[in-house]
Amino acid sequence: MRRLAPTLRDDGVNSDLIFLIRTILAACKEISFRLTQGELAGVLGSTLNENIQGETQKKLDIVSNQLIKDVLLESGFVRSIASEEEEHVVAGDPNGKYIVAYDPLDGSSNIDINSLVGTIFSIHLADDQLPADDDRQFLKPGSAQVCAGYVLYGPSTMLALTTGKGVKIFTLDKTHGGFLLTHDQVTIPKDTQEFAINASNQRFWEPPMQQYINDLLAGKEGPREKNFNMRWIAAMVADVHRVLSRGGLFTYPTDHKNPEKPYKLRLLYEANPMSYLVEQAGGISSTGYERIMSIQPESLHQRVSVILGSENEVRTCEKYHQP
Repeated sequence: MRRLAPTLRDDGVNSDLIFLIRTILAACKEISFRLTQGELAGVLGSTLNENIQGETQKKLDIVSNQLIKDVLLESGFVRSIASEEEEHVVAGDPNGKYIVAYDPLDGSSNIDINSLVGTIFSIHLADDQLPADDDRQFLKPGSAQVCAGYVLYGPSTMLALTTGKGVKIFTLDKTHGGFLLTHDQVTIPKDTQEFAINASNQRFWEPPMQQYINDLLAGKEGPREKNFNMRWIAAMVADVHRVLSRGGLFTYPTDHKNPEKPYKLRLLYEANPMSYLVEQAGGISSTGYERIMSIQPESLHQRVSVILGSENEVRTCEKYHQP
């Protein structure tokens, strides 16, 4: 099995970007270790604080954010960072070539039940015309990403990565601490009979999504004329990993449960990097009305609806949203 750096070099990835990816992974390996220690590491449970999203922070949210933040700022390659846990951009090296947006611990509500969580990251080139501490550094569409990936902390620790030449999956070999290539050129099947959605929100969805899911649940006797299975892990990183592994559709659609927050997922930290991975694997990512990676961000913590996965199924879901 091949190691990370030689694999990326063969894809023409420059040494600076390889070093930056390895820097992020150094923090992720430490997060992985602390997760495996669980209560022994004193990282379980919640704090009394809320993050900028208005969500109660888990202890490991704070630890993970600080681990990634420290290694990135010390790397010398990063001009600016943006985290789901930080209100504003944090300035790094003024000569840094890259900017990094990240969700330090996606699905952190799963920590205390020993279920799947992950780290998501997105890398862009820095804008030389803007200060390092300017939020506008990150107001770029997802199509401008030069790299995106996630690390899934499960029975094994896995990295899904794209630099624009397909998607590769690496597995952490804990005997020597390196990530080894285990799946080359991941491809999402165009058709599927599996979907992931938080069904408890059904009464709050828009009518097009209500009808789409009702038709899936009707099975062979319904208008789709085939049976579908539903899966839901409550961590985007885990549900998207399943889509990359065997196809499917994942969605967190618009809802009116809280009229001030009709969308759940963050464009910069979750939707864009996952969309890049899915598109590079042959899938599609949409809001139901437009391609996610074509959206021009207006703020650091902007949220969007997300429908992504197997091409033909996402296209079908989009048709329900057409006027």
